[in-house]
Amino acid sequence: MEIVLVGRSNVGKSSIIRQLTGKKVVVGKRPGVTRRITRYQVGKMDIVDMPGFGFMSRVPRFLQEKIKTEIVRYLENNRKEIVLAMEVVDARSFSEIAERWQKRGQIPVDVEMFSFLNELNLSPIVVINKIDLIPNTYRDVVLDDICDKLGLPPPWRQWVDVLAPVSAKTGEGIPELKKIIKRRIHALGLGRYLGWLK
Repeated sequence: MEIVLVGRSNVGKSSIIRQLTGKKVVVGKRPGVTRRITRYQVGKMDIVDMPGFGFMSRVPRFLQEKIKTEIVRYLENNRKEIVLAMEVVDARSFSEIAERWQKRGQIPVDVEMFSFLNELNLSPIVVINKIDLIPNTYRDVVLDDICDKLGLPPPWRQWVDVLAPVSAKTGEGIPELKKIIKRRIHALGLGRYLGWLK
């Protein structure tokens, strides 16, 4: 049984895993630290940290494409083992990057991944990390915009089982994310695998 985390480089996937599990997870300050698929065993469950996709400075384009292909192939080949997928996005940069792609007439890679996870019937949780860097008065606007770009009609608060604003740095929102994970896993009748999630 696996929980898989995907997302762009440097959005904080490894830091989220550390917050959820308490395990020592290697995290980096620059994009592309996680270059290979990494597994962390927690009880009878595996947490799978996928390499970051998208732009990485000092990483050749062909390697960036290879990483993205590996992620897609892994998700397709291991679908039966995956009980939950989480796509981690950066609250500060998601909308700006998505708009840049849309202006070029392209589907943003984060949006494409969200659609792909849904096509696999993984009903992903979108973990919106670094929310501590968004002023409180502006958060609903940012979250509504992320919602809209993912094809989910705003306001974001109607998607509280899909969207989880958190800060891996401060721990803000992590208890709520854990509750979403527990609800999802219990709904699958797999509550016995959740002993690690305190």
